[in-house]
Amino acid sequence: MSDTDYMKYAVGAAVAGIAALAAKYPDRAIFDEHNPDTATGIGYPLVGALPFVLNNKHRIHELMLIPYTNKGALTISSSMLFNPHTVQTIDPANIEHVLKTNFENYVKGPKFNASTEHILGHGIFNANGEQWRWQRKAASLIFNVKNFRDHFTDVFVKEMHIMCGVFDDAVKTNKIVDLHDMMFRFTLDSFVYLGFGVDIKSLTQGNKVPFAASFDELQLLAFEKFINPFLPMQQAFNRIFHPTQPTVQDHLKVMEEFTTSVIAKRRKELAEGLQTKDLLSRFMSAHNERGEELNDIELRDTILNFIIAGRDTTAQALSWAFYCLAQNPRVEEKLVKEINEHIPDELESDSSALYEAIKEMSYAHAVLYEVLRLYPSVPANQKYALEDDIWPDGTFVKKGHYVVWNPYAQGRCETVWGPDAKHFKPERWITPEGELRRETQGKWPAFHVGPRVCLGQNLATLEALVALSMLLKRFKFTLVPGQNITYNTSLTLPMKDGLRVMIEHRK
Repeated sequence: MSDTDYMKYAVGAAVAGIAALAAKYPDRAIFDEHNPDTATGIGYPLVGALPFVLNNKHRIHELMLIPYTNKGALTISSSMLFNPHTVQTIDPANIEHVLKTNFENYVKGPKFNASTEHILGHGIFNANGEQWRWQRKAASLIFNVKNFRDHFTDVFVKEMHIMCGVFDDAVKTNKIVDLHDMMFRFTLDSFVYLGFGVDIKSLTQGNKVPFAASFDELQLLAFEKFINPFLPMQQAFNRIFHPTQPTVQDHLKVMEEFTTSVIAKRRKELAEGLQTKDLLSRFMSAHNERGEELNDIELRDTILNFIIAGRDTTAQALSWAFYCLAQNPRVEEKLVKEINEHIPDELESDSSALYEAIKEMSYAHAVLYEVLRLYPSVPANQKYALEDDIWPDGTFVKKGHYVVWNPYAQGRCETVWGPDAKHFKPERWITPEGELRRETQGKWPAFHVGPRVCLGQNLATLEALVALSMLLKRFKFTLVPGQNITYNTSLTLPMKDGLRVMIEHRK
């Protein structure tokens, strides 16, 4: 056989082999098994959904709804080259099973830990088992009614008055304001002060706080690491062609300097006899799963995990709330009417009375719940199966599989929420008697489900409703025309290009 003939034979054999493999794996990654219990999501031969996801990651959450709509199923299999097999669901019963009924079988898996360790370390969001339990117990001590009624509300009102002063100046000068940026500044100032006793004063600074900028970049990196197997190669090329751009190490250094300064300040205060009862002090007096006092690395992980919980989620919920209200003037008018009925001006100086008044504002709660239904601060989440399991809908989940639930897609699914699922309709949360309606955690997992349900759920709700009440009493916000309001792909749901508004005093 000549060299030419041999080459033709080899090429033909390779093509035949690839064709045979493509026939065996027509819609999933090579060597990924088929799950007969579920429909298969979007996928190409041998590579699965990888090219589709990488080319469309800017709208990844809408993509997650497509297979459920096209297949008419609430549970699907997902396959991507270089990624573990995944079972995705928006079935409320399945979600409650994973996160509540069979809680011990599902943990944060190795891929999630590897993708987020640079920012979350071994903090409460990444931890499992005893490492998670002691952190949750230590943190839970500050989330009591007295703190909510008095200290927390005081801080939120104080920061809101600062923001209102900034907005008063914007009204005088007709300045356009990025409301998304301002919400992040408000929640950062509030939570860092409540949690760690540090007054950042970002609301009155012109530029973005360096710590916050680096924190955002590292979150974007975490999401990219989770879906993009080619990221290390891209980072290497980026360092060659853009040598002056900040690197991951640069951002980590900024984070390290911030957390080190916070910890050092508190150690000095404790040495001088100053006693505080905030989150950082609770953890400084806590012991880890080995019975040891926490070192600076563990305290650093604590700070960063709770900042992502206390800053990002509420800031994003508020931003999407103002976006939804701007598109639904009927809802805004109804909400402002309730605010004025429950919160006269003098009530803002009485934290206890303000706290009680907000508890009675059912429509305000309904607006927030509806925002989180359509724009959940954690739009998708995942766990890792330790053992084989069968879900309520009959789906078989194999040991080592990842499971994903998609609150963003679920909130828009007509099978789950009815024909008006994609419409912003706070009234769905109000009973005929005018009471606030509660849905099951599996149907509305905005604050997670089961034993890991969000510790700060009531804190975030109070903070958001204080902000909505004080701002809507005073100001009317109008969206600047021509904006493309969409999300950025991250661990949470930030707005990609902000939310630019014009402000006027409310008559």
